[in-house]
Amino acid sequence: MGEKDVLAPAEPACVAGDDAHPDLFAFDAAEGLRRRMPELSARTVITRAQIVVLTCTLLAAAAFAARWPQTAGLTVVALSSLSFFAGMLFRGVLSLLGGAVAPQPAPSRAPAAALPVYTVLVPLYREANVLPRLARALLLLDYPHDKLDIKIIVEADDHGTAAVARDLTTRGPFEIVRVPPGEPRTKPRACNYALHFARGEFTVIFDAEDRPERDQLRKAVVAFRRADDTTACLQAPLGFYNTGDGWLPRLFTLDYYVWFHSLLPGLDRLGVPMPLGGTSNHFRTAVLRELGGWDPYNVTEDADLGIRIAQLRKRVSMLDSTTFEEAPTRLTAWLKQRSRWLKGYMQTWLVHTRHPLALWRNVGPGGFFAFHLFVGGAIVSALVNPFLWAIFAGSVLFGWRFFDGVTGETMLVLCGSGLIGGHAILTGLAVIGPMRRGWGTLAPYGFTVSLYWALISAAAFRALHQLVFNPHHWDKTEHGITRR
Repeated sequence: MGEKDVLAPAEPACVAGDDAHPDLFAFDAAEGLRRRMPELSARTVITRAQIVVLTCTLLAAAAFAARWPQTAGLTVVALSSLSFFAGMLFRGVLSLLGGAVAPQPAPSRAPAAALPVYTVLVPLYREANVLPRLARALLLLDYPHDKLDIKIIVEADDHGTAAVARDLTTRGPFEIVRVPPGEPRTKPRACNYALHFARGEFTVIFDAEDRPERDQLRKAVVAFRRADDTTACLQAPLGFYNTGDGWLPRLFTLDYYVWFHSLLPGLDRLGVPMPLGGTSNHFRTAVLRELGGWDPYNVTEDADLGIRIAQLRKRVSMLDSTTFEEAPTRLTAWLKQRSRWLKGYMQTWLVHTRHPLALWRNVGPGGFFAFHLFVGGAIVSALVNPFLWAIFAGSVLFGWRFFDGVTGETMLVLCGSGLIGGHAILTGLAVIGPMRRGWGTLAPYGFTVSLYWALISAAAFRALHQLVFNPHHWDKTEHGITRR
């Protein structure tokens, strides 16, 4: 094992000992998807056709509001309330379905000779402080070291992380891939470059702070072997090892529990598009290359890739193995991370609605509506949440009357029904979920989920601002803060 210290994109073919597929050497880590499938690249934030549709809709709405202001106001509140409640109701249905998914069988104790080579991609940037702990976690994986192809992916100017990584190459199946300079400087671009050199039949991506369960790779091999070829990816649930660090990590833990143990399993059971969860994504390497890898211009590249897999008429399934991460403990770090996720969801929704008829054909009617309810619903719910609270609280607590008579009363009823119904579902999921898992001490924190959603709304408006003015900016999450 050693270091692939590549200084320019045009040079990878000259790297000694490289076993990557020769046809991939011309692949540009930043432009591959845009050149092969430009309609699915987030390089263009919004197309001309989408701008025309949006402009016409806003002009029509403005004309309607000028002519019938009360009816227009009532319509806006009704649609906002309905969209918020529909998004929460869909989450409730997914949780009922997802909670009924049976655990997968234990991993096979197949002999080492029968196991395939497994590529592990670990993108890092200024992570020298956490790399030794990550290396220990990867070396503890219950998988033959001679079948592990671990790529420590380091940016060309990140000399500190590269120095620590270089010391690891003598201690295990680690190989350094130095990413040449280029834009955008994002995690997906780095992963695309490292994909050139992947030798494994399967590929998994781990983040710097990840601690996967030891048998995760064996479980993934068993699941892939038992599934048909349409299963392109397995998503392992994520959890946290520093839940006790305060209110924010506790709410983040509840958020992740609902997401990975209820919502995503529900999507899996329905067989509809599933946005991936950022890390612990296990792929068939050939399919990953067929998809063009990750979109370097999408700041939630995992969510986009999950939808793109569905567009290819393949599917993502859940894997019964947990990877533990570090939850942000500071509000500023959490806000940056959640803003990036929501901005990426906005990018993903815009990309995959450019050709709605193609989306309908590729994922079917159920997948089409599930995509809009789940991905679009996450965006809309976060944005309209404070709007609905302002109307409801202002009317009830301060006696504000935005409109008089029947219109005002109807607006209050619609606003309150969607808001209270939606937050009741959110609270129920946050309280019942941990109790089902035996986390009784976390359940009371579920009653504060509405405060957590106020933070999510703040992150959503920050994400919308960035989408307009700085769409491809990557807010990096700092790791290694907790001592747990």
